[in-house]
Amino acid sequence: MSTAPRLEAAKRDWGHDESGCTVLHIDMDAFYASLEVARHPELRGLPVIIGTGTRSVVSAASYEARRYGINSAMPTARARQLCPDGIFLPVDMRYYRHMSQRIMHEVFLTITDRFEQVSVDEGYMDVSAALLAWKRPSAIGAWIRTQVAERFHITCSVGIACNKLIAKMASTNAKPNGMLLIPAARSAEFVQMMPLRSVPGIGPSLEQRLNAWGVMSVADLARMDESSLARATGSKAAARGLWMASHGLDSRSIEPVREEKSIGSERTLASDTRNMRVVCNLLRSACDEVAATLRRKGLVARTVTVKLRFADLSYQTRSFTMEQPTNTAGVLYPECVRQLRLMMGMPSSLKPITPPQDADSLPPLPKLIRLAGMSVSSLSAAANTAVQPSLDDMLEEADDTQGRTAQARRHDAEAALDAVRKRFGAGAAQFGA
Repeated sequence: MSTAPRLEAAKRDWGHDESGCTVLHIDMDAFYASLEVARHPELRGLPVIIGTGTRSVVSAASYEARRYGINSAMPTARARQLCPDGIFLPVDMRYYRHMSQRIMHEVFLTITDRFEQVSVDEGYMDVSAALLAWKRPSAIGAWIRTQVAERFHITCSVGIACNKLIAKMASTNAKPNGMLLIPAARSAEFVQMMPLRSVPGIGPSLEQRLNAWGVMSVADLARMDESSLARATGSKAAARGLWMASHGLDSRSIEPVREEKSIGSERTLASDTRNMRVVCNLLRSACDEVAATLRRKGLVARTVTVKLRFADLSYQTRSFTMEQPTNTAGVLYPECVRQLRLMMGMPSSLKPITPPQDADSLPPLPKLIRLAGMSVSSLSAAANTAVQPSLDDMLEEADDTQGRTAQARRHDAEAALDAVRKRFGAGAAQFGA
């Protein structure tokens, strides 16, 4: 669900010169909500909001719901106040991902393999080679919109331009259910009529910094030189990127295979807590989920990050890079508990929190916790990652009758959990601390 600013004046005919316009950005319209309406036609025309629970946030909202002022990341409780008669549905990510894969493979990838998926509901397409058969990029865009509507009963918007930046901004301004072509020669004119926040990467903080320098629009941005922008932003790299964007330039290429950078899991508590056991249980569950994902994808991770959200909605994260990469919860969980204790100013050398331990013996956390989670990064393919055995590993191999380390035994045990879950369901077995 895009919240980027749109300009009604931009949604017009910019001309029909398609030369050089080989980049398409395709963005599904209100994807989660539209999919729910597609499988529940009786909801058509009603305000559908994806997100339930008093402490959850809105993941998506139909255009009927947006008329009430509802947008993504808004607390669900606030959405209920704005639209008490709305249809509130739980998030069904498995279904959304399944439908996303179908759309990508049954429609987009039949045109070209030069497709870069950037999220579950959007992606970029390089149609340079496909033009031999299709002749015009706009013909491809029109076919995509028709196929998505006819096969899946949802709509998408398409931006056509000479680079990724302009194509994305074009699709945003074509919404909902539209297509916008920006000729290469008019890229700068198009982007310079936009508000600052319409440029991907300019958020509230950067907007405020630019405003303090008298920059209120992209047109103002285009009038600044790079040295002034570097002083305004405090970064030469950011200044270069902003200067290029303000002139409609973007040198990024389409990357059909996107390298996964991190895998994470987090949960919001039903009520804020200072209970160490409750928070550790969340981290244990998150570690189990993330480790299972790593194994399923054939990856290992070296860096673990713990994330906390407090009652005042502020965040804190802490990361640690391990000596050896892993894909087991048995390694990740103790490290997460150690990072949690360090974040809370508690001794990190205490024994791990395990289920048999009396909850009353655990000291309360110094701050109320609303959300806890963890993620892993520095990913690499398990099959291609060399692991240097430590002295402890070699001693363990010598002591074990089968010559295996504790890490190998943990991996085998958790792989057995994976097999149980695959056969009997995700909740059939869980990692124990």
